[in-house]
Amino acid sequence: MAITDDVFDHRPDPENPGWHHWNLKDDTLFNGAVMGKLVTRREDDKCRLRMFPERRHLNLQGVIHGAITQSLIDIALFSAMRVIGTGNAGPSVTLEISTQFVGAGDADRPLDAVAEIMQETGKLVFLRGTVEQGDHKVAAFSGIVRKFTPR
Repeated sequence: MAITDDVFDHRPDPENPGWHHWNLKDDTLFNGAVMGKLVTRREDDKCRLRMFPERRHLNLQGVIHGAITQSLIDIALFSAMRVIGTGNAGPSVTLEISTQFVGAGDADRPLDAVAEIMQETGKLVFLRGTVEQGDHKVAAFSGIVRKFTPR
């Protein structure tokens, strides 16, 4: 059993056919406590991670707060590792994220981070992607994750 199987819920989501949960079993930790429900699905060589914005995710302008978008990006790196890569995402760590915000996130629509793996080595995963709502782009990103190595 992989380490993440003990702490993650990856079951199919009956409310969203074709999607799987991407939630920690302990919803008092960051993902559940801050982000709320997350779902994911594979789309060819990409992984789509979706969140459902709530009022708590908004800034003073009434759009999705940049910190929420950045958090979704960070979580998307790990969901992509599990869904389309070979990494044990749970205990791995983010080394770097570069984000370019290009639009505001609409609070009334799901927010998706779509990631692809550019290169995977024995210890590192290099990813890139976009945050989007339909055809509207909210951000572009790239990131590097260091994979967990059992001792």
